[in-house]
Amino acid sequence: MKKSLIEYLRTEIEGDVLSNEESRDYYSVDSSSYQVVPKVAVLANGQKDIAITIKAAKKFNTTVTVRGTGTGLVGSALNSGIILDLKKLNKSKIGKNYAQVESGVIKGLLDKKLELQKKFFPPNPSIGAFCSIGGMLGNNSSGSRSLKYGSVIDNVLELTMIDGNGRVINLPKNKKIGKKIFEISRNIDKERFPCVSKNSSGYRIDAIKNEKDAHKIILGSEGTLGIILSAKIKIQNIPKRKILFVLEYDSVIQAAKDCKGILSTRPSAMEFVDKQILKHIPQKFDKKTNCLLFVEYDERVSENQKELKAITNGKIRKTIHTDKQIFKWWRYRDLSLHFSLKSVKKEERIPQIIEDAAVPIEKIGRVFSIIKQINEKFNTKSIIYGHIGDGNLHIMLYGNIQKTGTLKKISRKFFSEIIRCSGTITAEHGDGIARSEFVKEQYGERNFEIFRELKKLLDPDGILNPNKIVPSK
Repeated sequence: MKKSLIEYLRTEIEGDVLSNEESRDYYSVDSSSYQVVPKVAVLANGQKDIAITIKAAKKFNTTVTVRGTGTGLVGSALNSGIILDLKKLNKSKIGKNYAQVESGVIKGLLDKKLELQKKFFPPNPSIGAFCSIGGMLGNNSSGSRSLKYGSVIDNVLELTMIDGNGRVINLPKNKKIGKKIFEISRNIDKERFPCVSKNSSGYRIDAIKNEKDAHKIILGSEGTLGIILSAKIKIQNIPKRKILFVLEYDSVIQAAKDCKGILSTRPSAMEFVDKQILKHIPQKFDKKTNCLLFVEYDERVSENQKELKAITNGKIRKTIHTDKQIFKWWRYRDLSLHFSLKSVKKEERIPQIIEDAAVPIEKIGRVFSIIKQINEKFNTKSIIYGHIGDGNLHIMLYGNIQKTGTLKKISRKFFSEIIRCSGTITAEHGDGIARSEFVKEQYGERNFEIFRELKKLLDPDGILNPNKIVPSK
């Protein structure tokens, strides 16, 4: 008698194979507004289980989507086939200037381990205490300090993965695959790539300058080109001194105008929260305050304090020197998503498709204008916060939208304007279910075909996380 998919997996897999209704419901959602019920979930014990899962997907004509801790906001980890949970791959080893980490390592636990050696891994999503390193690699995550230290793509030295062919590949060490990736990358239309400091839309083929950069194509690929087993990541010394300024502004537009000047002082972070967020911060602010900027420096502290005072048109409400107080205030900023959800009634919440755009810093004021136009045209309201130093704003729209077609109209208008500004439709959250249909508009036909070519090279049967970034077949 022929075995079913689940029977086959239970026979071959050393880890756990979960197919009951409760488990399938658990893996049908993440932190997005989407739900896709899978056939089965596999909790892999290691590399062998992952290879068997890929083999099973081919044998039974289904698909595999890798999952971290489910903190993604755009449905990247959802799929109707097999969900592959890598939480058991959780080993890490700290070197002098690097760490070797498996995909299931939790960022918050890694941070504690690094802190004991006075080190840190720079990318710091606000949900960093809970997200997995594999998920961060898959999304090319960033956070507030990417302004100085870059996104994940700037902080990974090499990685080991299993592609859709079942091959274990180390990049950039595998010169054969690296050469093919580099050759494909030479054909891109560079003019269609966003002119921004961070970008997680499409495949980051623009970051491949030579064969040694081949691993960068996997970062931000959302598990569509390979399942990452482990990575060698850069770590930095924890700065000896920090200073954080909290600036009040009566005008959002004035805050936006100040950003370029503040950037010239080279802060390590520059963040924005609007009035809806600051209402939840348990501190006293001027009644006229409409937004805050958080500006942090971790070098040239005394000099930068003078320079900032000379440049800003805002009021410096707080000047914070101690690590404990700096942590406290960053915690307020990191709770922005929670504060946003707290501010909006459940019946008024709108699926967050436009929540992660970025534009060149000199055009950041234009994003506020676009959102104002959308609110006026579609009778919506908005809450805005984010990494304004990178031109990256997180926008939560809310209101009484009855028709799904209206949301599509809003998305098309917003994304076309962002692309016109030489921006990206997603800076750090990935394309996922929410934005994959807009990737072709972002990059144009020529680059989109190159993305397809990469998919064919590493996942010819289209079994890895189908229909994310590019169609699978």
